[in-house]
Amino acid sequence: MLKIIDLFAGAGGLSLGAARAGFSISAAVELDNFAVETHRKNFPHSKHIQKDVSKLSGKELLTLAGLKAGELDGLVGGPPCQGFSTIGKRQVDDGRNDMFAQFFRLVRETSPAFFVAENVTGILNEQYDEIRANAIAVIQKKYKMLAPLKIKACEYGAPTIRTRVFFIGYDPKKFKSHLTHADFVPSSLIKPVYVKDALLGLPKKIDAGWQSEEQGWRKINISEHQKTIFFDRAMNSVPEFVGDPRLIDRYMEKNEVSGCMGTRHSEGVEIRYASLGYGEQDAISKSVRLNPFGFCPTLRAGTASDKGSFQAVRPIHYKSPRVITPREAARLQGFPDWFVFHSTKWHSFRQIGNSVSPLVAEAVLAAIYKKL
Repeated sequence: MLKIIDLFAGAGGLSLGAARAGFSISAAVELDNFAVETHRKNFPHSKHIQKDVSKLSGKELLTLAGLKAGELDGLVGGPPCQGFSTIGKRQVDDGRNDMFAQFFRLVRETSPAFFVAENVTGILNEQYDEIRANAIAVIQKKYKMLAPLKIKACEYGAPTIRTRVFFIGYDPKKFKSHLTHADFVPSSLIKPVYVKDALLGLPKKIDAGWQSEEQGWRKINISEHQKTIFFDRAMNSVPEFVGDPRLIDRYMEKNEVSGCMGTRHSEGVEIRYASLGYGEQDAISKSVRLNPFGFCPTLRAGTASDKGSFQAVRPIHYKSPRVITPREAARLQGFPDWFVFHSTKWHSFRQIGNSVSPLVAEAVLAAIYKKL
């Protein structure tokens, strides 16, 4: 199988898309303890490298991944984007911005056949022109690069408007023909998936007392699922060597999913939430009530402990006066029901909010796979 390494892997949205596109995930590099734990559950046969990317040489990375020079087909990853985000402080000297350059340094040092780097659209702002140019300059002699590709997840079958930019480059000597933007146009078979349809089958009534990981395992109604591409990806399409066999069996045999933990709201909050119309924002919590006939807004990740441990604002369910569960968030991001996240709501939401939609990742990497 063609081999990739996923840098800044998080929970594994890019990894899952790559596996479904036909690639083998040789290794995942991630510094966050909780993300490594989650990635290991879902990709038990991959090597997991818990190191700072800026301190890894290309040679060391290949060795840790169990690869020899010339064996790496693709290097993919989503370098930290908070410094570029339009909702952040957008400081040019934010230390996290340097990770974008570190990605391209490792492209140069590992010489994959192609690379894919994902980030927020804010990275294209003029103030970051020099950062982008300096990062890309180190690989321009060997690789052809497409102009940055903006992708809105809802156009690729995910029920969210989340929009990201992809930097795609390839070694022409290792491809059958040139890659072009036309290769990444969404398939005509993809139909829009709205919030109401995306959440079919998941329990609508969530007990606020369901707080533990085990309490979050709940029955789903498989009769509500539709025969669509979205639900094929939500229920099936388990790539070889991916997933926790024990938890997949629990899902497939007992129709149970994880992550249905509840959130305790006061009576006053529930009254406020119930009074909101679709798409309206609560004045205090800033949560938006989902529109069942529209797409989910971009899910946020909140911050890690080094940045204050702030929880992300979570959308309100379109029917119940409560914020959504981690499993509902996962569906809205395009993750399958058998994919598991951290045992806590906070880290689950962080992992989902930080992730690339697997539906988008699969579309991008499948287009590349065809031409390798």
